[in-house]
Amino acid sequence: MPDFTVIVPARLASTRLPNKPLADIAGLPMVVRVAQRASSSAARRVVVAADDPRIVDACRAHQVEAILTRADHVSGSDRLAEACTILALEDDAIVVNVQGDEPLIDPALIDAVAALLAERTDASMSTAAHVIDTLADYLNPNVVKAVLDAQGNALYFSRAPIPWWRDGAQGTMTAALPSEGALRHIGIYGYRVRFLRSFPMLPPAPIESTEALEQLRALWHGHQIAVFMSHDAPGPGIDTPEGLARVRAVFAST
Repeated sequence: MPDFTVIVPARLASTRLPNKPLADIAGLPMVVRVAQRASSSAARRVVVAADDPRIVDACRAHQVEAILTRADHVSGSDRLAEACTILALEDDAIVVNVQGDEPLIDPALIDAVAALLAERTDASMSTAAHVIDTLADYLNPNVVKAVLDAQGNALYFSRAPIPWWRDGAQGTMTAALPSEGALRHIGIYGYRVRFLRSFPMLPPAPIESTEALEQLRALWHGHQIAVFMSHDAPGPGIDTPEGLARVRAVFAST
């Protein structure tokens, strides 16, 4: 395995689930659960990059390394860039961004994303995807789809059902799952620190604003994103009170 650091960006404000990083999951704050899970990967270091001292205090109370970043960052990648500076990481170092609402993330997936970026020296970023197996997910705009090239690089990400299977569609607007399979993007990212520091300075792309998908900025500016193909769907993330209840039930049953 390459040497890499996991950074977990954590923002206290959440419109759908207030104080989400501190939500209790089986006796521990969510962000602590995420960091503990990430610590089971091969990462040399796991650090929470928080926007509020309360998150930092909660992490340190449970022996999780945490740093305080600015509260006015517009995106998680901006927060990661500041964290890299605070942590004095080298330009060639690899950082894996694990979302702060993924307490069931597979540590092996974290390792795979880091290893892929280390192998793919032509790529600025790495991420992951898996095959969509239901029409409902294919049509769901909250399930981000990915299309790859022959080398496993991302061609595009979209909330729309892509690729559109023309010959499988029944009528003008009724889709069918593509015969060759559609891919769901998994929201985990590997970065080289040099690129991560420069990313917030890249002008936002029109396609990024339209789709509300920040990774499209990298593609727009000509950067390669290598994609690891996972055999397994990711564990459920937490965006709503209902999602929190589902994850709490998982922990209660183990």
